[in-house]
Amino acid sequence: MEKTAGTILIIDDDRDVLETARMFLKQQFERVIIDPDPTKLPAILEEESIDVILLDMNFKKGVNDGEEGFYWLSEILKIDDKAIVILITAYGEVDLAVKAIKMGATDFVLKPWKNQKLLGTILSALQLRKSKLEVGKLKDTQQKLNEGISKQFSDFVGESPLIQRVYELMEKVADTDANVLILGENGTGKELVARGLHNKSSRKDNPFISVDLGAISETLFESELFGHVKGAFTDAKENRVGSFELASGGTIFLDEIGNLSLPLQAKLLTVLQNRTVKRVGSNKDINIDIRLICATNMPLYDMVEEGKFRQDLLYRINTVEIQLPPLRDRVDDIPLLTEHFLNIYAKKYQKDGLQIGKEVMAKLKKYKWQGNVRELQHAVERAIILSEGKKITSSDFFLKPAASGKKAIEATTLEEMEKVFILQSLEENQGNVTKTAQVLGLTRTALYRRLNKYGI
Repeated sequence: MEKTAGTILIIDDDRDVLETARMFLKQQFERVIIDPDPTKLPAILEEESIDVILLDMNFKKGVNDGEEGFYWLSEILKIDDKAIVILITAYGEVDLAVKAIKMGATDFVLKPWKNQKLLGTILSALQLRKSKLEVGKLKDTQQKLNEGISKQFSDFVGESPLIQRVYELMEKVADTDANVLILGENGTGKELVARGLHNKSSRKDNPFISVDLGAISETLFESELFGHVKGAFTDAKENRVGSFELASGGTIFLDEIGNLSLPLQAKLLTVLQNRTVKRVGSNKDINIDIRLICATNMPLYDMVEEGKFRQDLLYRINTVEIQLPPLRDRVDDIPLLTEHFLNIYAKKYQKDGLQIGKEVMAKLKKYKWQGNVRELQHAVERAIILSEGKKITSSDFFLKPAASGKKAIEATTLEEMEKVFILQSLEENQGNVTKTAQVLGLTRTALYRRLNKYGI
């Protein structure tokens, strides 16, 4: 007979009860753990993934007030608020069991029990456990997905030869589980390519979880990616599922992977090698099934030579490499992209029928888009907002002529000066955000805020 998947824990000071229950239940379930000592509960729950707990209400001889059962029920729910606890109680203690259910217990069984009644109660409880875990995961997954929705474009747009080569490579690799490394400047569409690969894969019906490693502090790295248990640190007020767990069955996209410090690179490598994670504050290994896609605008190969990026991690993440061209190298795609964004934002701002003249398009094609497609997107949106009538004019775009040195800082407001100065610094540092932040005396997070603010 095939056993039901699940781990059952029985806590009762009566050895006969423990052995009787174990002998019957081990025929029905994959694992059955027994222990007469309730003080071992925290350690067991720390080390094991328990699906259903059978808990006696009294452990001291001559005591039948149920206080010990109430106490340990409370402790269990503090450790795991989704725990399924079935109380073991004598006939005269039913009122106590009802009180315990109001405290969070799932059900109770009377001693002596009938085996089929016990089995039915546990099977029902096991289904409830699975439902609770699934609801929790779905809630966390939906939160992650909602965070990513505003970052998406409808499509990856372009017909130039450089983009056609990207399409061809995406078609070849999409329906595999090969790890992919996407390289390119900021704003070239690295996340769009990652989402495209996921949507064309056999994992498309499962989660796509995007993580911006450049925006996560070192102290929160493990909690964000691997999760944590309640009480693991000061602000850990409840269990939290990490991004790797949320992505299991689907795809995880690690953006700005070049920003990771060497110690964090080592931790990430261990997870990728073992395909397991440990939540912060727990010793339990959790298996993960993910397709890995990474991206960066940083020169990883140079960083390996300089000892700033682990060579073994680079080999692990770049089974296939996709290089995205900057917008200045695919000028013929600018009209397509502009029309694409025009259609999106004209509907959004209820300005249907807007057009862009040939002379304006000519200027857009000549402009040096340091922020690439992302900068063009924000420029079109801003122009639509500012436009009057049915035609967008050059004055609706704030395009600065390409320049260098002091001439680059030509602006009428302090904000425009800051934007131009950031663009100039990015260009001088080949789009390297970390180096640019250092030159400007900013943290990476502060620079990212300004890049988003100015649509760079």
